[in-house]
Order: sequence, then C-alpha cells, then structure tokens
Amino acid sequence: MRNFYSIVAAVGVAICLSLIVGADAPAPDGAKVGDVAPKFSLSDQNGTMVNLSTYAGKIVILEWTNPDCPFVQEHYKKHTMFNLAAQYEVKGAVWLAIDSSHDDTNAYNKKWVDEQGLFYPVLNDASGAVGHAYGATNSPHMFIINRQGKLVYKGAIDNDPDGTKGAAKINYVANALAEVVANKPVTISETKAYGCAVKYSN
Repeated sequence: MRNFYSIVAAVGVAICLSLIVGADAPAPDGAKVGDVAPKFSLSDQNGTMVNLSTYAGKIVILEWTNPDCPFVQEHYKKHTMFNLAAQYEVKGAVWLAIDSSHDDTNAYNKKWVDEQGLFYPVLNDASGAVGHAYGATNSPHMFIINRQGKLVYKGAIDNDPDGTKGAAKINYVANALAEVVANKPVTISETKAYGCAVKYSN
C-alpha cells in the first residue's frame, strides 16, 4: 500500500510539473533564439490593445525600454532606435517598444512618446509577464522575430555601452535585420544586453 501511494504521489508531481513547465512554456531565462516568439496582448500609451498575432507574417522588433534609464535616454538622443525603426518600417517591419517597469503607466509612456515624437507605440507590461516570457533583463534589450514568428535575435542594440567604440561600433540589430530581410540566417543571433536592469515588480 505504501508503494501504491508513493507511485500516486510521483505521478501527481509529474503532472503538476508538466502543467507548470509545459512544452510551450518559456525557460526560466525566457524564450531562446529559435523558439516561437511568446504571444502577448498589451495596452499602448493611448490605451489601445496591441496583439503580437496581428503582425503574423511580418518582421517584428521588440525594444525593452524605460524612459528613466540613462542608457535609453542616450540612445534616444542619438536617434538610434528611431532611425532604425524608420529604416525598416518602409520594408514592412514593425517596431514595438515595451516598458516592463512596475511603476510606469500609460500616461507616463505617452509623455515619452510625445516628447520623442515616436511613430511606434510603447506598450505597458507593468505586470512583467511579457518581459519574463522573453527573458528581458535590461533597457534597452532587443528581440527580433522573423516572418515565421520565430525569435532570431536576442541581446544588445550594439557593442558600445559607453559610447567610445567609434568606427569599431557594431549595431547588432541593424546587421541582424539586414540579414532577416534578405532571408539569410542571422550571423550573430545572441549577445549580452547592457543598460539598466528592468524594474520588475517581482
């Protein structure tokens, strides 16, 4: 009888783990390059719901952002994100910024969008659910989803966190996008993100 209860308990644990971890569940460090990009539905700065599924068949760039972060501010002064987003918008790509800061609101993000004159939205992920699903750790942290809905790049915007690289600067996202648009494999598909830590609620 004791063995019977032990077997039942083991099976119960296995079932619970399968429900928690599941084949489609992201790893603890988030979605990996080559995975199908986790779906999401988030409110933009105007309160409009934005669904990733709307952009099926398109290249989608996700930029984890935080208006308070000096690294983000510096990139926006240089128009790093804005110019790259504009360059690839005309090629059919979609740029979505996501703010997973637990204390930021739609109104706060709208102020940032208006100040910067952004043509792409800033989505509110104050719960942190989407950030954790992707494994976003920093602002900025960049992700590229190809036309097939798979994650093909995850990491830093470039190799120049302190702005001193000069001619040696490599924009990883620009290079990856050029390859994705040309239907080529991404040469450098993962790098270590730098910037401010995402201000998750937990």
